[in-house]
Amino acid sequence: MDSPEVTFTLAYLVFAVCFVFTPTEFHSAGLTVQNLLSGWLGSEDAAFVPYHLRRTSATLLCHSLLPLGYYVGMCFAASEKQLYSLSQAPEAWQLFLLLAVTLPTIASTLIYYWSCDQWAHHPLARTLALYALPQSGWRAVASSVNTEFRRIDKFATGAPGARVIVTDTWVMKVTTYRVHAARQQDVHLTVTGSRQHALSADSSLPVQLLTIHVASASPGVRAFDIRLNSTEYGELCEKLRAPIRSAANVVIHQSLGDLFLETFASLVEVNPTYSVPSSQELEACIGCMQTRASVKLVKTCQEAAEGECQQCYCRPMWCLTCMGKWFASRQDPQRPDTWLASRVPCPTCRARFCILDVCAVR
Repeated sequence: MDSPEVTFTLAYLVFAVCFVFTPTEFHSAGLTVQNLLSGWLGSEDAAFVPYHLRRTSATLLCHSLLPLGYYVGMCFAASEKQLYSLSQAPEAWQLFLLLAVTLPTIASTLIYYWSCDQWAHHPLARTLALYALPQSGWRAVASSVNTEFRRIDKFATGAPGARVIVTDTWVMKVTTYRVHAARQQDVHLTVTGSRQHALSADSSLPVQLLTIHVASASPGVRAFDIRLNSTEYGELCEKLRAPIRSAANVVIHQSLGDLFLETFASLVEVNPTYSVPSSQELEACIGCMQTRASVKLVKTCQEAAEGECQQCYCRPMWCLTCMGKWFASRQDPQRPDTWLASRVPCPTCRARFCILDVCAVR
């Protein structure tokens, strides 16, 4: 395979993946369907439902054209294959061209079907039609959705490809090719899982992502899952009318302090342990007086004479949770990105230590 062909293939593959899954850099550069076709799509704030009827259709069509774009590009990158002449092109490339033409043809046919009768066959329109009164149609429901979306008190979060929007009446999830919608009074919400990440994509802070299953009591409305940061859970609950049930094995950390304590404990687990002399008996933690002391400060981050950390000679007097709370209390609330790398004084002797110096007692 010639070098121009390899180079173009790799470059186009990267472009196609980024165009479909749209990283932050592509959003900043305006290389998205929403930005490229903004004149035709209109404003989401002005008309939420019509905007997404057109956006989902345009996205489907643009993505279906990517294989055909690759074939056209290869006509120039690999001109010796004579791909521009269908009769002289290799059989494998003929089959690829057939596939590349079939995909946008199918997409165009589907979009045409959706747009018939003023978009009445679109999946979003059919979902809204399930909530329409007998004397009205889905457009009356869409008008209500548009009005509620324009209000500034709505709850909205998430990446562009998986946005979560909660208005006074509706719970919606906006994805690349579809908009899921369910009426609040008909839904049952359940926290089905959570994932803990030591670092978030936007900062060096720990983050817990919750998965909430949204099931509607209305027949014909498909259930869907939404994902959000646990720190936004309280704001979501305030906007919802229905309670959110939680699976027995899911613990929700709604504050940054909760997330920090979880990360603090996980980091201490991988630190070296401290063996208590047989002659020394562990006493109750002087912070909570509820559990036995379980950590000892031992300088392990650097050599004894190096760095800012100091050797602490106190006996084990604190439990892991209280030591984590002490560590968090000495941090700047406005700079949470510096918490994990900071140093604080020992609560007893004031010797400075970092997280690497906190050793579990064995």
